[in-house]
Amino acid sequence: MHPESPVCRVLVVWGNAWLAGHVGLDEAADRVESAGGPTVVGEVPLREHLAVLRRDGLSELRLALPAPGDPLGLSGPPEFNAAAVEAGQAAIAVLSDRRLGLVPSPDRRGSSYAGVRLSVYEAGPVRHDLPSLAEAEQELSAAIRAATESLDSADGPMAGRPERLGAAGGDLAPGYPSRAHRVSALAARLATVLRLAGERGLTSGQVAVRDAALRELDRAVRRALLASCHAILEPSPDRS
Repeated sequence: MHPESPVCRVLVVWGNAWLAGHVGLDEAADRVESAGGPTVVGEVPLREHLAVLRRDGLSELRLALPAPGDPLGLSGPPEFNAAAVEAGQAAIAVLSDRRLGLVPSPDRRGSSYAGVRLSVYEAGPVRHDLPSLAEAEQELSAAIRAATESLDSADGPMAGRPERLGAAGGDLAPGYPSRAHRVSALAARLATVLRLAGERGLTSGQVAVRDAALRELDRAVRRALLASCHAILEPSPDRS
């Protein structure tokens, strides 16, 4: 699955909103399928699988947005980590007695069917060293300032200014705090900036400066997206 696909973010956001009672199962599943097309878990339709997981004690969904050398949100085992890093994303279903990792891949059948297949793996314990929403927002602001200073003089990709770009993939579900909506929208715009930067390519004189700036910005964007998707799970003092 291309890392730019929002399918796991949408699954975590709308799945947690469903578990918290803010939306129904049908709406949550519809949102996931609007992001990636018809979705199956193994061979089971997504709606049916989520319903079964809830009967088995599903309490929350967690997001992983790993990159090579930065397994953000992952805690093993190696088979799940490797699949998630290759996909650039994963969702983790937290049940009462175990955790299941869901890793997306394209599901194409014939010439007209295009959807998403989620493969299921055993997953490790929930990580508690991930950034809170407040921490991720501070990190993102600092990374934006640093990247802007580094790239503006070189007419880099930040010259497009993220506030003028759309925020595709940044929408959250009902029940999320306003700060999470703000951070998610900004992180989604910056993800677009990073994608455009890669498409434009780098001149030889800009490689070192841009590579370092964009690497740090990419890390901050992924951490902000992950924190905003988990904000509905945070204690109330951080949900401003």
